[in-house]
Amino acid sequence: MNAEIISVGTEILLGQILNTNTKLLSERLAGLGIDVYYHTTVGDNMKRLQEAFKLASARSDFVITTGGLGPTGDDLTKEALAEFLRLPLEISDDEVARIKQFFTGRGLEWVESNTKQAAFLPASRILANAIGTAPGMAYKHADCAYIVLPGPPREMQVMFDNHAIPWIKENVIEPGTVPLFSHVLKFIGISESKLEHTLKDLFETQTTPTLALLAGKGEIHLRLTARAKDEGSFRTLIKPVLAEIKSRTGDFIFAEGPKTLTETIAEALLQNNMTLSTAESCTGGMLSASLTSIPGSSAYYLGSVIAYSNEIKTNLLGVPSGLIQAHGAVSEEVASSMARGVRILTGSTIGIGITGIAGPGGGDPEKPVGLVYIAIDSGEGTTTISHNFRGNRENIRERSVKAAQHLLERYLREPR
Repeated sequence: MNAEIISVGTEILLGQILNTNTKLLSERLAGLGIDVYYHTTVGDNMKRLQEAFKLASARSDFVITTGGLGPTGDDLTKEALAEFLRLPLEISDDEVARIKQFFTGRGLEWVESNTKQAAFLPASRILANAIGTAPGMAYKHADCAYIVLPGPPREMQVMFDNHAIPWIKENVIEPGTVPLFSHVLKFIGISESKLEHTLKDLFETQTTPTLALLAGKGEIHLRLTARAKDEGSFRTLIKPVLAEIKSRTGDFIFAEGPKTLTETIAEALLQNNMTLSTAESCTGGMLSASLTSIPGSSAYYLGSVIAYSNEIKTNLLGVPSGLIQAHGAVSEEVASSMARGVRILTGSTIGIGITGIAGPGGGDPEKPVGLVYIAIDSGEGTTTISHNFRGNRENIRERSVKAAQHLLERYLREPR
């Protein structure tokens, strides 16, 4: 079985919104054993929508659309599908009543144009919308199945999980279809090219499971994928390859599966009964924001000082003014003093200091834009690293945060 996802909306083509629906749907379909071969995005245009349906229906067993189910004139998904299939749309009185209740229950004025949201193909399955006004629709026609879903991600997800998946299992999935499973290893401190070289023979001889590298901001993901009858069989299947990968690259693996680097750090801090505080200059609180994004972070994270000015570095963190004058605010010595100062100020087990030049101005040949110093202090010693990042201001700041997390993760991994 193969599927195509059609995302409907001119706002997607204009880059005004991020299309997260295709990611979720592709993951869900893989878990059902359905391959997604194409992602198509089309604007709110009747002719182009019908062309998209024609192309998708010819090359796919199953077509899913998101978006274009609203009450306005440019919401055309169901109308385009009906025209393509040469079938009428019929109004469901029950759905009209439900949508009216949705409006009146929220004190909103009912507008007659909302009635179009209650129009469906004859004999189609109506997919209830528990959150919004636009119901979805499932329909099987000749050799192709169609599911029409709303665009808002939360509405789409709830509808797909609660109503579309049962319909797919009943009407689309063929007997003997085997689900597709994936397992992800996450690496930091190694380049994509170096990781590929280290595992070169495994990539060249791969059959089952298949291997794929994915580069992210400051980290690399390696995905192992295979079909299996269930999760347990998949784990058994990938065990030998997984063990070989870990034996070669274990020093660079920080997590497996969905766990993030921040979550890995949080677990390590809790397991080691340690607390953390941060002093940030060029990152302006981005490191503290990432560390406190996890619920319960107050158990290990004590606080932060955003020390942008030299006066704050000196008055709050105790960085000697003479140190700044001698080495500059962006220096190994100042980063170390910031880390030590925030640890003492907050009483944390560990302190981290970051100082750098994020740009676009402020650099010179000796200290260019992108130069960042990161220090970690535990009271028993201080470790400082430097980076020369490239990119714009935001990219330099983001990579500085990732580098600080990497330094912390490696420190927490050390035996004590």
